[in-house]
This record gives sequence, C-alpha cells and structure tokens, in this order.
Amino acid sequence: MTNPASEKALPDVALTSRSSHSTTLDWVGMSGIALPLVIKDVNEPEQRIDAKVQTYVNLNNPQVKGIHMSRLYLLLMQYAEKEVVTVAGLREFLSHLLDSHHDISDCANLNIDFDYLIKKPALKSQFAGWKDYPVTVNGFLENGKVVIELSVKVPYSSTCPCSAALARQLIQEQFSKDFDGRADISVDEVESWLRSEKGTFATPHSQRSTAHVVVRLDESVELFPISELVNVIENALQTPVQTAVKREDEQEFARLNGHNLMFVEDAARRVKNALNQQSDYLDFWLRVEHYESLHAHDAVSITTKGVEGGFQPHLHR
Repeated sequence: MTNPASEKALPDVALTSRSSHSTTLDWVGMSGIALPLVIKDVNEPEQRIDAKVQTYVNLNNPQVKGIHMSRLYLLLMQYAEKEVVTVAGLREFLSHLLDSHHDISDCANLNIDFDYLIKKPALKSQFAGWKDYPVTVNGFLENGKVVIELSVKVPYSSTCPCSAALARQLIQEQFSKDFDGRADISVDEVESWLRSEKGTFATPHSQRSTAHVVVRLDESVELFPISELVNVIENALQTPVQTAVKREDEQEFARLNGHNLMFVEDAARRVKNALNQQSDYLDFWLRVEHYESLHAHDAVSITTKGVEGGFQPHLHR
C-alpha cells in the first residue's frame, strides 16, 4: 500500500520564500568539498588527486532567497566520477554549473586545490624522487566568457649575494693572515688550505624560498601545463630543491647556489622574464618569497605581466 506521505511534494523554501532584503549577491556556493579527481597534464600521465573544491554561482534575482546548492554538489560528483579534468573539459563544465541556475544566475566559478606530484631526477646521480607542488585551478564563467587560471608554488634555494661578498672578504683576510709575508706559497699549500675548515672561514646565508605564480591560460590551451610551468620557473631560478640526494648531488647543488646568487628582486626578475616568453600565458601574477635565515622576517617581491585590465599586484592572492 502506498504511503500518502511519500507522495507529498517536499517544501522548497528557496523557491517559495522571498528574501527579506531584496538584493543581489555576487557569489553563493560551497567550499571545502573533498573530491577525488583525475587530472591530465600536457606532458605527464593522468594523475589521481585528492582535491578540495569550491564552487559558486551569483544570485542576480533579488527576489529569490537562495541557490540550489545540491545541484552544484551533484554535478561535481558526476564530474568526478566520469570525467578527466582538462582545460577544455573545465570550460564545458562551467557552463553546466551555470545552466543548473540559469534562471537566477549568469556567472559561475570553480576552484580546485591539490598537490601535484612530478618525478624529478637527481642532479648528478642516477636516482630520482617525487616532488609535490601546491596547485590551484580557478575557472570563471562571466558575461559568456570563460577564464581559466593556473596557480603553482615552486620551492627553491636562494643564497644572498651580499652575504657571499662579505664571506669572501673574511676568507681573503684569513688567507692573507695565514700566509703573510710568504713569497714561496705552493699550489699544494693553497689547495690544502682551501680544503680545510679555513676555506669556509665564513659562509653566506641561504634559505628555502618559494615562487608563487598564477597564469591566465590562452583560449587555445586544452590540457593543463602544470609540469611546463614548473619547468619554466625552475629553469629560470636554477636552484630547485631536491628529492634523492647523494654526495655528488649535494655538491652540484652547492655549485648551483654559488653560481646563482639571488636577492629576492633578482629571483623575481628571472621568473618574470621567463614567463614573458611563454605565449600560452595571457597574463601572470608572481610572488617571490625568501624565508630569511638572517632575519626574523621574510623578503618578498611581487610583480605582474602588466596587461591592461589584467592582474593587479595585490599583496595576497
């Protein structure tokens, strides 16, 4: 026998109640959604990621009380189960999000945060290891136009040029003191002195650093250029942090740091110049941060591509 209560329509307050304050809202939606996804990079195999997702639509009808959050959530579940995340696919999915609220919304947003793993070879030895890079994919559909942004944070090492010069001076002074008045110094003596602890009488300060880059992708891009963007940044800086390290790798890392002394301004200029050469990035925002080992505070440089109407150099993103 049919239960009469099961045939009753369930109330929908969002539709049947009007807002007590008639006004529009820029964004309404959900954040912190745990979602397993599969993403496709332009140069890497498909990779399963554990993502945290935010999704929103605007509310442009001032008389409607709220949006249908369950519609957004269920669309996300279907997307996660059936689709591989690509730039082209994300553009299409944003239109589905907006279609689910076509009567009250004309803008949609999807934000995906995750760690992306890339296997990196050691500097000298035959070993390799996995590095995880914090990545954010941000998609907007506004005024009928889709904008896709890709954000990545790349760690590297920075050695202070000023500290290096001061250290060299102390080493030179100690060398002059130890060999003062001698005109018969042999190459073997000098080499022995340099290999001793006196050869590192003073050392420059180095620190782990981060380059945070956000790029706006060209409409022709179909697959995410995560690995390409990481390589552009690491090749510009020359001192990426390492995974598998034997002694020969550590020595090469020391050599690279010595040949790439960088103030935070130097690092920012290196990355900016490299990004300016990439045709698939319509715009970019860059924040370089050196987590100082000398100071109790950090050194920061922020810059953009400088596109009219593009990213602004705000301190935080």
